[in-house]
Amino acid sequence: MRDALGVGVAVGLSGFAFGVTAAGNGLSLLQTCALSLLVFTGASQFALVGALAAGGGAVTAAAGAFFLGVRNAFYGLRLSQLLALPRAVRPFAAQWVIDETAAVSLAQPTRRSARIGFLVTGLSLYILWNLTTLLGALGADAIGDTDAWGLDAAGPAVFLALLAPMLRTGAERAAAALAVLLGLGLLPVLPAGVPVLVAALAAPVVLWAHGRRNASRDHMREEER
Repeated sequence: MRDALGVGVAVGLSGFAFGVTAAGNGLSLLQTCALSLLVFTGASQFALVGALAAGGGAVTAAAGAFFLGVRNAFYGLRLSQLLALPRAVRPFAAQWVIDETAAVSLAQPTRRSARIGFLVTGLSLYILWNLTTLLGALGADAIGDTDAWGLDAAGPAVFLALLAPMLRTGAERAAAALAVLLGLGLLPVLPAGVPVLVAALAAPVVLWAHGRRNASRDHMREEER
């Protein structure tokens, strides 16, 4: 409960940044709130608004947001096994399958605590994210130039703060470092959202290298014996 509420409140408050950014870039109050209510995945929302602000068309902006949102499908594959929710509940729970609920749920030692973590994180985050989106959109005029405040970086910064403590082993740190290099390196040459998907390849690459190293080490030990 403590972990879930901590994440839900901390990340939920950053919905204010999205509300300000969206309204400051020309979206109406209804459009801004609809994105948070229906899309409810911060990175995709920021990507869509950023693409529209840069002069991209609606289809291009939606495509970039879609590619970023694909990662939630991979979370869903893992969470469906961990939470084992009734089939009637899964379509509703799918709306809350995002970075933060996945991180809290996967960090729990039992299925019961994982379910509690998912529920509390999802509920608190959904309520706060939508409330602060509304407040941010209403207060956008008072903020002024949103680019000067750098509010679009609030969401990613919160997620990095959430992710960093989970990188405990050398393999996990190596996967994160390689993912960063792939994402940043491909950002200028690939459409929005695609670098994130390519960066996900860092995990199997590092796992393969780690397995090869362990196998080689075991082979050397056997030869020494």
